[in-house]
Amino acid sequence: MKDWSFQLYSARDFSPLKENLRLLAEIGYSQVEGYGGLYNDIEKLRSMLNEYGLTMPTGHFDMELLRGTGEGYRIAEKLGMEVIICPYILENERPRDTDGWKLFSETLTKTGDLCRQAGFGFAWHNHDFEFEPLPDGQIPMKILLDHSDMDWEIDLAWVVKGNSNPLGWISEYGNRFCAVHLKDIAPHGENADEDGWADLGHGIIDWPKMFQRLVKTPASWFILEHDKPNDLDRFARRSMETVRTFGVNP
Repeated sequence: MKDWSFQLYSARDFSPLKENLRLLAEIGYSQVEGYGGLYNDIEKLRSMLNEYGLTMPTGHFDMELLRGTGEGYRIAEKLGMEVIICPYILENERPRDTDGWKLFSETLTKTGDLCRQAGFGFAWHNHDFEFEPLPDGQIPMKILLDHSDMDWEIDLAWVVKGNSNPLGWISEYGNRFCAVHLKDIAPHGENADEDGWADLGHGIIDWPKMFQRLVKTPASWFILEHDKPNDLDRFARRSMETVRTFGVNP
């Protein structure tokens, strides 16, 4: 059984957080995924999650929180997380060649070791830049996976934005999936005020076909996301309606 979750980054422009959590619980979500902007008052966050019967098994963390004092692990433990996910590397910090990405994969391996020592799983979340060919033709995402033992939280919409075929990545690396971001892309020229994203099932990605493949992977969490919805209620409801058509109860 897969668990449906909601990436709270999708609700960052809507407030208050407590009302957003109430809405998600009302719609039928039982889990949410955290991100850095939520961790300022973890006691209050945990209290709100408990109030609405929500859990937060996964969360996005900047790698700096996982080094030094290891503040990230205290946050993850307080919130009952199982897997810590690193979601991004700033453009000016990204490697420019194959050797650089191999070196970065070593950093991710060391970070993963620290996470596991602290009692958590560890994964990387992709965007589109990991699929841009390097000067020698190699693909950064493949380098990261081939030279580390980390899990992968795949974001299929960003794979498509990176001009790559998600089905190929599912076939080759599906055994590394711990979670999946379900996010849709609007037809060309539409939803400009939402940066070209769409509610799940209302864009160009063939989600029923994708889901048939994804459900066979080890991924434990399917996380609904929209990077810039202009209506949180609409996005959360329509996306849940879509996943209910997949034949697996949330």
